[in-house]
Amino acid sequence: MPEISRFYGIIIRMYVIDKEHPPQHIHIKYGEFEAVMELENLNIVQGAVPKKCRQLVREWAEIHQAELIEMWETQNFHKISPLE
Repeated sequence: MPEISRFYGIIIRMYVIDKEHPPQHIHIKYGEFEAVMELENLNIVQGAVPKKCRQLVREWAEIHQAELIEMWETQNFHKISPLE
């Protein structure tokens, strides 16, 4: 699973599509917490992370939403700059 970005102890990944399923989403890992965030509406659809982590990831994903969706569709994985 390619790592897309890492910031404030949060790791963002995206699976290769042949091992995945709709809807378009990213995987979030923060310490022992894991969650899945849908890319269209940026809601957590599986798992849980602390509120502050969720807010940071949502802020980052809003900035890069179009790029993340394109990455999901093309499977052209690359690093995206972290939230600063």
